[in-house]
Amino acid sequence: MPAPVVVAVVVSYNRAELLGAALDALGDQNRPVDRVVVVDNASTDDALAVARGHATAPHVVALARNTGGAGGFAVGIATAVAELGADLVWVMDDDTIPTPTALSALLEAREAYDGEVAALCSRVVWTDGSDHPMNTPRRRPGASAADVERARAVGAIPVRSMSFVSMMIDAAAVRRAGLPVTDYFIWNDDFEYATRLLRHRVGLAVPGSVVEHRTKKLGATDADPGPRFYYEVRNKIWMFSRSGALSFRERVLYGGSTVRRWLRTVVRSSDRRTLLGAGWRGFWHGITRGPRPDTEVLSGVGPAALTVARLEAGASLPAPVHVNRSAASAGTFGAGEPLDDQRFSVLLPVYRGDDAGHLERGFRSATVDQTLRPDEIVVVRDGPVGDDIAAVLSRLEEITDVPVTVVALPHNLGLARALEEGLAVCRHEIVARADADDISLPERFAEQVPLVAKGYDIVGSAIWEFEDDEDDHGMVRVPPTGEGIAEAARFRDPFNHPSVVYRKSAVAAVGGYQHLDLMEDYLLFARMLAAGAHAQNITDPLVLYRVGAGAYARRGGRRLLASELALQRTLHEEGFVSTPQMVRNVVVRAGYRLVPQRLRQAGYRRYTRQRGGYVPDDL
Repeated sequence: MPAPVVVAVVVSYNRAELLGAALDALGDQNRPVDRVVVVDNASTDDALAVARGHATAPHVVALARNTGGAGGFAVGIATAVAELGADLVWVMDDDTIPTPTALSALLEAREAYDGEVAALCSRVVWTDGSDHPMNTPRRRPGASAADVERARAVGAIPVRSMSFVSMMIDAAAVRRAGLPVTDYFIWNDDFEYATRLLRHRVGLAVPGSVVEHRTKKLGATDADPGPRFYYEVRNKIWMFSRSGALSFRERVLYGGSTVRRWLRTVVRSSDRRTLLGAGWRGFWHGITRGPRPDTEVLSGVGPAALTVARLEAGASLPAPVHVNRSAASAGTFGAGEPLDDQRFSVLLPVYRGDDAGHLERGFRSATVDQTLRPDEIVVVRDGPVGDDIAAVLSRLEEITDVPVTVVALPHNLGLARALEEGLAVCRHEIVARADADDISLPERFAEQVPLVAKGYDIVGSAIWEFEDDEDDHGMVRVPPTGEGIAEAARFRDPFNHPSVVYRKSAVAAVGGYQHLDLMEDYLLFARMLAAGAHAQNITDPLVLYRVGAGAYARRGGRRLLASELALQRTLHEEGFVSTPQMVRNVVVRAGYRLVPQRLRQAGYRRYTRQRGGYVPDDL
């Protein structure tokens, strides 16, 4: 069994010196971490510069505002799992200093344990070596003798909860349980999340794994918090009344201990008026309000909100494999310059869900059938495929004399990541997209490539829909042209995605593809247009588009609805759509995702006709 990919997540806020020490400690692990993520909560000191310049070369997520520990850890965990392909996510605050064997001790206990482990935690000590009372895990009440013995055999203790100070989480458990509730901001976010993760799963405390928690004082959770008592009270009420993390019996037990702790806090407070005022506001808001959706809480923090939305929607997640990005730094476009070199690549992704016969037909149409043949074709195999597809891939070079490169990804990464990997391999500036189940008409490249070479950054075309028989044509989807492209993009994708030809550098200039179920292309094209890309569409159909039996089903459902909402929020945050436009889009486009499939199909055809689509029999 291959070694698990461990991604450490450090949430940082205005503690540059401690952050540097934490990253140094991560770099000194005797079992190295595979990647490090630093989520910076809009620090105003040098923390961001420390992260970006550190020798561990962390993946830095700079949030536009402070989202608290809850938001930071939600973003960090989502980034580790959805972007970096983590098997295990090791989370900690920026004042957590792991000893050199902290990681290896956790991994050894996990590997030796007889069963699946959802999460593990370290022994947390203060600077004097004494156990830190703020981070004491709760033993699992009612654990059987067998459970205790299995844990003892690997030097561990079965626990019901743990803190975010050195908590290692299995990525599979993250996918099932989701992310921390970002609206908690601070306090109890780790308690709620850990107990939610571990309600029906195994959690282990590993005393042999030691980390130092460099808080200013050695204090427990009942130390005087002042105005922050608001979060303690509100979040506990939210947890007991609105979270499924605890059983009824646990709510009674933990509720009683919470009230006792609150009373101790009040008795020991040096400013009871402030404390009681904050507690009363927290109580009232806990009763009258509930946690807002993460997409709402994270609005405006940057692209990280998209990663969180995708993970929570249950989208397909990348496996642990490094992916090269063709993206450079974000930029804008000047006047389109003609290209002297008109050689071009075709980029065609394929995955296990494609049909082998369709793949071969689509491949032939993009190579041997073209009046202007490509100079290379890059086929990206997105993860393992069945024998039928593998057989077609093995003989692609027999089908055409066009040079073929097959990029074989060992794991399924999703369309966006597969296209990014393929773009990194494409040797030419002009790149034509093709899909495994669609058919490029013979004159397609002869019409589109010269336009890109002339100065356009992206050129699409109309497409001709068909179901099974490519000679039995259905609806023609005609895209907007000229200035109408940017106008249409505020509401819908102005390009038929399997028809586009673009400049590779233009894609890189806006950061490349980003994963968003069935909307990767729309997000990319909108960003290109927002940056000033020169775009055009050809109104003649140059691609036969296979709609298939499931085409309308794929346009609906909660998963695509989540992608739709994330897309609209992202376009709004980046200034591409105004607030009224976003509201209109959510009402119309998101509503379209929820109607029954039959209504969706009828509405789609009617709307397509209204914007210029037609069936040949209409003419």
